[in-house]
Amino acid sequence: MTRPETRKVAVAALQASFGLDLDANISRTAELIREAAGRGAQVILPPELFQGPYFCVAQEERWFKQAHPWREHPCVKALAPLAAELGVVLPISIFEREGPHYFNSLVMADADGSLMGVYRKSHIPDGPGYMEKYYFRPGDTGFKVWDTRFGRLGVGICWDQWYPEAARAMTLMGAEVLLYPTAIGSEPHDPSLDTAAPWRRAMQGHAVSNVIPVVGANRTGFEPWENYPGGGQLFYGSSFIADHRGDLVQAFGREDEGSLVAEFDLDFLATHRAAWGFFRDRRPDLYGALTQGRPA
Repeated sequence: MTRPETRKVAVAALQASFGLDLDANISRTAELIREAAGRGAQVILPPELFQGPYFCVAQEERWFKQAHPWREHPCVKALAPLAAELGVVLPISIFEREGPHYFNSLVMADADGSLMGVYRKSHIPDGPGYMEKYYFRPGDTGFKVWDTRFGRLGVGICWDQWYPEAARAMTLMGAEVLLYPTAIGSEPHDPSLDTAAPWRRAMQGHAVSNVIPVVGANRTGFEPWENYPGGGQLFYGSSFIADHRGDLVQAFGREDEGSLVAEFDLDFLATHRAAWGFFRDRRPDLYGALTQGRPA
């Protein structure tokens, strides 16, 4: 009797630096997608807002012109056909405009190039160097899990990755891999503050607690602030792929550019997740405080 093949998926994280030229950024991302696909990757994750520099370092209205409806966004129009050409799944991070509303969003392109829908970032940060509340409304899509050709994928965007509730919700919805496109680096108000290690550890914790692989894709390089001489943001890279134990199976340093690729056995993970009992032993009846804004 022939044993049926197990379900496996090869995931990739891209890490690169980006400038002001939209077309150049798309071309660089496409180049890395081709590289990752050539190494066998089936699900390929670019960093957050790779369309240009991370503009949320200050409040400048000129950047609103860079937003587009999600189906018409230049990154989507360029990369969805590439997904079809290569037969890969691409979660595409964009600055989205819907009427008078603006979102930090992600469009999921399946391996045939079809657009499966949009996720809008749920948690919007606001602080020195990360002034996203000026640009983005809180997402109104809820958490999303997409049943792609290569498995069920849950995706959060940057600040979402710090919230265990988001990771747990997506896993409860059937996610088999969690993906987090990111733009994070230096903290302008405190040059001594380095969040690279806790950034990784937070997501490694999601992997352990949900028995699920986690992929984090960050940008790298120094981006000067055009209208603020001497200022800028140094993005610390450190993109990674963690397995269901939270172990780093692939990882970049702070300045590397390229793609990381790792393969996972989804059938093994499903059985292993059941064996751990985290979802069997949950007590939602005791978790009311999690749904209250200010629990007593």
